[in-house]
Amino acid sequence: MNVMLTEIHEQPDWVERAVQMEHEKAAELASEVRDRGIRFVVIAARGTSDNAATYAKYLLEIVAGMPAALAAPSVFTLYDARLDLSNTLVLGISQSGQGADIVQYLSSARAAGALTACITNSTDSAITRVSDHVLLCHAGEERAVAATKTYTTALAVVALLTAELANRRDLAEGLRRTPDLMRQALELGPTIEHAVERYRYIQECAVLARGINQATALETALKIMETCYVVAKPYSGADFLHGPIAMVSAGFPCFIYAPDGKAYASQLELALKVRDRKGEIIAIARAPEFLELGTTRIPVAVEVEELLSPLVYAIPGQLLACHLARARGEDPDSPRGLTKVTITR
Repeated sequence: MNVMLTEIHEQPDWVERAVQMEHEKAAELASEVRDRGIRFVVIAARGTSDNAATYAKYLLEIVAGMPAALAAPSVFTLYDARLDLSNTLVLGISQSGQGADIVQYLSSARAAGALTACITNSTDSAITRVSDHVLLCHAGEERAVAATKTYTTALAVVALLTAELANRRDLAEGLRRTPDLMRQALELGPTIEHAVERYRYIQECAVLARGINQATALETALKIMETCYVVAKPYSGADFLHGPIAMVSAGFPCFIYAPDGKAYASQLELALKVRDRKGEIIAIARAPEFLELGTTRIPVAVEVEELLSPLVYAIPGQLLACHLARARGEDPDSPRGLTKVTITR
């Protein structure tokens, strides 16, 4: 078993640990947010962590009612802008805690009056020194270059913090049940390993989701690009209909996520349009009616609250990337030209 695959299978245990260990710190941060009357959130991240930030944006707005924006770090690092960030929580997400631009963003945000916090897997890193609150992923050492367990543990910590901010006990309780659902999703491994043989020679594809699982589309596409060297284009299902669907012709592979929930109906409509264009549908869902549309069917046979579904649906995407890389004769543990920590400014 390769390192990436090993770490994919470790995720439920680490998510369980993160939820147990960070509850008190999440509650402390939520309390200060309330005490200071903070109404807005800006989230700074890069790469996989930026996909976790997309999840955070959706969840904070849907559950906590707090307008949230994804930061453009170059506003500070390249343009030396002056922002008024009073009344704002600036949250940095960085698995290594070493991203220079994210660290500078938090440092500048603090000087501009923001309350700063970070989610990281590194207890003693640069990002922790510019954060008023530190929330940890508790994912252990991640050896594979392509991040997996630091992604899902970051999602779990985001959900934990949001539950505290919104006083949503039901969300917190659902989060505690999620590791068992993730373990069930891992049982898809043999199905996915067999399925990817059909796609070993693809050069490009689309990865489509909607709403809170937009993060899942972004992360799956990133993993496919990192490990398989395939041009994987992630889109919101809604955005895809505003033009990019024109690239779908006979046999064009579309990985379509359709978890149960408010986004399901629009994803079903999207899949029907892709079928009409004779596109190749890789259906990732629980609902039988959706799976029937798939040329390839990946049945996620668990019932999960839509707000927490990205933790479960990330797993089939990770398994797809890992097994597809191996089918193509590539080593998913050592993507070409990449290192574990990327420093940008």
